[in-house]
Amino acid sequence: MTTPEAESTPSEAPAAEPQGQPVAEGQPVTEGQPVAEGRPEERLERAVLAAEQALIEYEIAVETFRVEVENFSRLHHQKLGPMYTRLDELEAQIAEAVAARSGDPEDRRKADEARARVMPMPAVEELFDQWMDGDGLSPEASAMLTDQPVRPPQRVRPSDEARKLYRELVRKAHPDLAQDEKDRARRDEFIVRVNAAYGRGDEALLKELSDEWAAGPVPEARKPSPSEELYERLEWLSQRKELLTAVAQELEESAIGAMLRMAPDDPDRLLEEIAEQLLAQVAEREAELERLIREQAAGS
Repeated sequence: MTTPEAESTPSEAPAAEPQGQPVAEGQPVTEGQPVAEGRPEERLERAVLAAEQALIEYEIAVETFRVEVENFSRLHHQKLGPMYTRLDELEAQIAEAVAARSGDPEDRRKADEARARVMPMPAVEELFDQWMDGDGLSPEASAMLTDQPVRPPQRVRPSDEARKLYRELVRKAHPDLAQDEKDRARRDEFIVRVNAAYGRGDEALLKELSDEWAAGPVPEARKPSPSEELYERLEWLSQRKELLTAVAQELEESAIGAMLRMAPDDPDRLLEEIAEQLLAQVAEREAELERLIREQAAGS
């Protein structure tokens, strides 16, 4: 597959004229379904439908290319990874041989850098994350490994003011005081937050919750008109297209994507060519290392 080509934005995608009987007012428009004539939203609905179809095709193209890049990257690592590792090892050995022969601090530095590139080992702290401290294992980790009881978490004792706020909030927001199911759901969710704040002894948060309850429920937002909903849909489709374009560009500009562009129809052959080049480089480095070893042995 070739890389995704640039396309027009979804909102600019062409739309076919609708055929057949009009749909009822307020009925959602689906793919292949005719659109009612004479309504203000008619052209917007056609534009949204065309943009959705164009975006689906573009998403398929980008995802297909992403899968190809991922698969080629995996094959590249499996087939050529050992060769790259061998080359790094030879480079390190050559640099070390040169440094041993010259005694130059700069050559020694280059040899150390070459050796570090072969297989850098993570620090112990990175392996154990927060289980290590300056003296070794943390107290919790040490207790678990030696079958000792782990130190329980420190108890939180809420302040008098926190207890007062908690009691007031529970009295006001208790779910049993709900007038209907919607009100009960709101109270249930609110009480969960109140209990969590009280359990942590968070007096400041309890004050915020008290102010929130006193302010009352947030009024429901005005429902957008059909035209506003269509415009919002077109804007979302356009933003989605921009995001996919950025993803496609990143894939194309990656090292693996660049390799795929070199041989889109036969990537396996490209791997074989790269493998042949790496084998030649390995043979060259091995010969150079052997020469340095011989010269060092002759000079000693």
